[in-house]
Amino acid sequence: MGKVERPRAFDVETPSVLGQTPVTMPHSYPTQLAHAAHARWLEVEAQADPGPCIPRQGALPELASLERLLSVAYQASLLQEEERPVRFRLLVGDPARLPMSAGPPEGLHALRFTEGRAYDEHEIRRLSPAAKYHRALIGVSSGHAAEFEIWGILQSGPRWLQSARGGRAIASPVPGDAVVIRAVGPGRVAVAVGDVTLAELRGGRIAGHTLDLFQAQWLIQRFRPVHTELMAGHEAATRSEPGTPLDPSVTRKISQQLVKRLIATIRESHHGGTILFLPHDRAAALIHQDHVLTLKYAFVEGEPRRRYLTLMRSVMRELALASAELEPLSERAGWGTYQRSPRPAIATLDEAILEMSQLLAALGDVDGAVVLTDRFELLGFGGEILGRAADISTVRRALDLEGTEYATERIDGVGTRHRSAYRLCAHESAAMAIVISQDGGVQFVASHRGAATYWEHVAASGAD
Repeated sequence: MGKVERPRAFDVETPSVLGQTPVTMPHSYPTQLAHAAHARWLEVEAQADPGPCIPRQGALPELASLERLLSVAYQASLLQEEERPVRFRLLVGDPARLPMSAGPPEGLHALRFTEGRAYDEHEIRRLSPAAKYHRALIGVSSGHAAEFEIWGILQSGPRWLQSARGGRAIASPVPGDAVVIRAVGPGRVAVAVGDVTLAELRGGRIAGHTLDLFQAQWLIQRFRPVHTELMAGHEAATRSEPGTPLDPSVTRKISQQLVKRLIATIRESHHGGTILFLPHDRAAALIHQDHVLTLKYAFVEGEPRRRYLTLMRSVMRELALASAELEPLSERAGWGTYQRSPRPAIATLDEAILEMSQLLAALGDVDGAVVLTDRFELLGFGGEILGRAADISTVRRALDLEGTEYATERIDGVGTRHRSAYRLCAHESAAMAIVISQDGGVQFVASHRGAATYWEHVAASGAD
């Protein structure tokens, strides 16, 4: 049994142990979110490499002020504007610090009002249609008597979404030291520095830190065989060709971009969906013999089902050639080469991988799961997990990346989509599922240390 984390004051429920009923706790609200964001800011500020943010150059408002900021944002998120949900991003800071001549795609186009507006939920509601969530922010600063006021609108464009969506590197126009408050749905409010989330309130629960599953070793190990196979095939096919050796991790990092883009696209649809990865040597048996899974729309075996691997082989070859043309020569071609290369063939292949993500996301709009093998071969969609899958009553909720700490929860309080994923992974230890809820929540599900386990995936950037 793993260790059970002692709940903080802002947890929705205490982690339970097997056979015990979770103890319900009061829901978290803006006050708890402010405390969590302050604590996380100090942690990030102390890091030698805080990633794509620079908190040492910025300043988070004092706790009482941050509570007021978040309280208004929270109330605004519960409103509607002409029957549309109120979604917005706030940039908190002095407009004088922003360059007036900048604008998208590389900077922020800051338009100041001639007179400041009151910082309250109704003003945010009225402005939200003009400041589209994915492309603009509402500017907020301290006004008279330390009160906040709305000073204008900033057009950012969509580049800030790039790190969460995956793909080749594009610098965000949002300053890395800026305090940003995001509200993507009712009661869903997050605090960020630049594009890096500090804390988020979702479903009455505080996520006080990111839990980016793409960094988990258990996930990396599950897909290592296909990456090893790709590398061996590349080396055999290009032995007599000019080019630079590839970094062994490059196929993994490019594969992650496909999945990141897929998750982001499904989240934006607000329809939800399930992606199943079956072990390639067991997929046929699970569908046709064990009758654990049925596919309403199955694809004919052939090259089109394996297009992703074909694209990966082409990417690997172009990377090797691109690196050989660089000055000075690099010892190995890796993820950095892929991100920065101006080679047209690499840009075209990156676009093709994006289209694969769009295709899978579209298939996910149909009821049922999209089903692939762990070699990224697309078997079909409209997948339904049948009654022959394992009948379980509990699932583990991982509290850290590697699932060494967890809480045990009953599954009768979640929807069919999640229960089916838990049952499949309990039945087939080599299967994995990614379940995206309509509200944007993302769970990775797998059999881990002998039990069905799920992780709440919280990426560093909030590309909701």
